[in-house]
Amino acid sequence: MPELPEVETTRRALAAGLEGHKVTGVAVKRDRMVRRQSRPADFADRLVGRKVESVGRIGKFLMTQLSEDLIWVTHLGMSGHLRLVPSAEPQEPHTNVAVMMSSGIDVRFVDPRTFGFMAVFTPDEMESSSLARLGPDALDSLPPSRSLQQRLASRTAPIKALLLDQSLIAGLGNIYADEVLYRAGVRPDRQGGSLDLDEVKALRSAVRPVLNAGLKWGGTSLDDLAYLLPDGSAGRYLDRLKVYGRQDEPCRRCGTPIQRASLRGRSTHWCPSCQK
Repeated sequence: MPELPEVETTRRALAAGLEGHKVTGVAVKRDRMVRRQSRPADFADRLVGRKVESVGRIGKFLMTQLSEDLIWVTHLGMSGHLRLVPSAEPQEPHTNVAVMMSSGIDVRFVDPRTFGFMAVFTPDEMESSSLARLGPDALDSLPPSRSLQQRLASRTAPIKALLLDQSLIAGLGNIYADEVLYRAGVRPDRQGGSLDLDEVKALRSAVRPVLNAGLKWGGTSLDDLAYLLPDGSAGRYLDRLKVYGRQDEPCRRCGTPIQRASLRGRSTHWCPSCQK
């Protein structure tokens, strides 16, 4: 958390507010937030004076293309969100990085638990980083069903755990993996290699509708409000989730109580009647 819909919602807001503007200043309050930068001072040095050409995304990572072929990477971690606010506005607690733009707007990275990070990489640094090992994006470049089945073949890990593997498909996390499996009618504890082609087709067909539904409502803000949109509002998908967070509540399709268990250390929700 945040997952693909939350990051894509953030990307769209950033693109509208940042593209075409230059970075005029950077303030890093906690060095941990730039820990992926081999030389921490490079973060500010590479940002200041560069123009934002485009704001992109792969999976859960924001990839902002800067002038001079630099890439500003942001990962929101477990509790992070970005704010777009006028530079004169007071900073809220846990604002760990502030990037000032020529438009008079700040990009502020608020992250109480500091699991997120920012970095500015050269193309060579990107190629040698773990980001180069990300799988195809779950929203924009989902592989065909047969290719996906081949990726799952002989895998004995639970399909839920495999969906969380960002090298298989990038972007799904705990919430949306549960929702995808429910829509596909597949139990989360099934071995990945046990799914036949029809089941893989159902799984693949479930991914985009689930993600698009999350996008429609601005993503999922849980009760802790760790994720917020860049304007400070909360995502509104929580009350529309089918299984995640609904332990013992009736399935919206058949009425069977939703079950919850820990699977490979992750909280997992499913309907025992609708998912086989």
